[in-house]
Amino acid sequence: MNRLLLLLGAALFALPVNAQKTETPSKVLPFGKIEIADLEMTKCDFEPDANAEVLFNKGDVYYDSSFDISGEYHKRIKIFNDNGKDEANIRIEYYGGNRLEYINDVQAETINLVNGKPEITKLDKKLIYTQAIDKVRSAIVFSMPNVKAGSVIEYKYKYHTVSISNFPSWDFQQKIPVRYSELDTSIPDLLYFRTVNHVWMPYSKATHDSEARTMPGTNPLSYNDEKDFRVMENIPSLHDEPYMRSYTDNIMSLQFNLTSVKSSYGFYKSYSDTWAKVGGLIADDEDFGGQLKRKLKDEEPIITKAKTFKTDDEKIAYVFNQVKTLMKWDGVDRWYTNDGTYRAWEKKTGNSAEVNIILYHLLKQSGIKEIYPMIVSTREHGKVNRFNTSLSQFNRAVVYIPVDSTKEYILDATNKYNLYNETPDMLLNSSGLYIDKQANAYDMLYITKAAPARQVVMINADIKADSKMTGTADISSFSYHKISSVERYKTDGEKKYIDYIKANDNNLKISSLKMKDMESDTLPLVQNIAFDLELTGSDGTYIYFNPNLFTPIRTNPFLSEKRATDIDFGHRNRYEINGTYKIPAGYKVDALPKSIRMVMPDQSISLKRFIAEQGGMIVVRYVISYEKAFYEKESYPELREFYKQMQDMLTEQIVLKKA
Repeated sequence: MNRLLLLLGAALFALPVNAQKTETPSKVLPFGKIEIADLEMTKCDFEPDANAEVLFNKGDVYYDSSFDISGEYHKRIKIFNDNGKDEANIRIEYYGGNRLEYINDVQAETINLVNGKPEITKLDKKLIYTQAIDKVRSAIVFSMPNVKAGSVIEYKYKYHTVSISNFPSWDFQQKIPVRYSELDTSIPDLLYFRTVNHVWMPYSKATHDSEARTMPGTNPLSYNDEKDFRVMENIPSLHDEPYMRSYTDNIMSLQFNLTSVKSSYGFYKSYSDTWAKVGGLIADDEDFGGQLKRKLKDEEPIITKAKTFKTDDEKIAYVFNQVKTLMKWDGVDRWYTNDGTYRAWEKKTGNSAEVNIILYHLLKQSGIKEIYPMIVSTREHGKVNRFNTSLSQFNRAVVYIPVDSTKEYILDATNKYNLYNETPDMLLNSSGLYIDKQANAYDMLYITKAAPARQVVMINADIKADSKMTGTADISSFSYHKISSVERYKTDGEKKYIDYIKANDNNLKISSLKMKDMESDTLPLVQNIAFDLELTGSDGTYIYFNPNLFTPIRTNPFLSEKRATDIDFGHRNRYEINGTYKIPAGYKVDALPKSIRMVMPDQSISLKRFIAEQGGMIVVRYVISYEKAFYEKESYPELREFYKQMQDMLTEQIVLKKA
């Protein structure tokens, strides 16, 4: 298999050309040269709480005399305190398979201020390691020497790829603040790249220059070297935020996609791949398509048993649960196999592609006719851009089964708690490429979940005159709420799980917890809880209590005034809280929250609250309904205000008074 072609569409041809590189500006100092002020600084000027700061990050990328892409990179980081020392552990990943890419001339050093003068500790080259991640990807790994609070670390290296199309992307933003980021590019106008500009800050400097050149030969070809100089300064760090998608989806960056190449006759030839072409290539790939029909050792008992079931759903459920139980995912996400399915099945361990291609093979052999392998991207890896036909966007293979025009299954057996009839939530709101080699059909599919995930809480409780509440709660969890609850319960154990559902409320005691239908693929999880609650704040005359018990909406995740990233809940939700509370003898209702309905300005979230006194009981019902899962960061102020008001409504207390 030619991974070079598959992954990055390499095209090799020699064209003599002289690369012209931009001169280094004063804000990027030569390696080993440093200003004393940078050694003396104790905090970032524009982000004072930062543990470290990128002083500068410079990339110079151009085409060399063989028309391969070369790059020279130089990065310098200031460490402010011990919490910033993790920045001294450097890892540079690249496609080392078939020597498609390689990195060399790595230099690194640490600079400390000693007696008012810079002291340089160079990294021993013997401590620079090349790590083989798998047969395709590699990494350069090293740790900087003599790092302490106040250190400045820097490293530089050269990058090379034997490809005209694999132009490296550039991240202006990082997880720590960046004082200065510069990208210099030099691209012959024989190559037309579409630039994907994911930048929301203005450049502090951006220039373009064009230099005429001639390619010698029998038929000399004139062209221009297009030079772009881009600088961004004082870039804030990208922090994790509640319900944020991946780092890749949100970071300010530039990507380059080759779309056409100018021939020696002046015509432009399209270089853009289609998804159909990409799908055909991986269908023929030995590490993907070549594994689909590969027989597994002792597979017959599972296949024979599966064929005894009458319906496809029964077959799918059986085989899915067999693979989920027998196979262990090794934690590695790839769309292609590494050891192959036969060996992975023997070891009962494999990467995500191996686990799920085994699942595909067994289902196909069991008689499931309309079934396809599909490559996808997990939420952590990033959202797939349908207009960028790069396989690097994908990191997992799964199984796609279109059941009918209204229902489909996307199966992933890497997680022991996944259900065959629920698309894993980490795959939602992105696209997958499914492979139907027999029909020569390869197409993109947007992965979403239309129906909301529901959770219903039913509480029946007695309020005592001594300011205590005793009662039962039944929690019915459907879909993703079931999956997450079962995973938490089995991973943490019952004691920690009880602390979780109590929300660490020391006044709430759970005397009994029963979990029903944990192993069912089709029934909701039902939790039966017996509890006692101390109603603190009561004084003998008044009893106060909040009926919002045992729900996931007990805290507000949107307290920050500003938001840097979009909000993605993953899927729609619907929460129902129903309660009946018996009023103790000698007490009467003093204050009840009003029954009310509150709706977001765009109608996407609603909260209904009904509270009433009926025959010595207080009846409570809340319904919180989400009509969409995704919000752009520009709509954060409205979402934040709604959550604030919703939290106020959910924490509003009922007051009883002694008669």
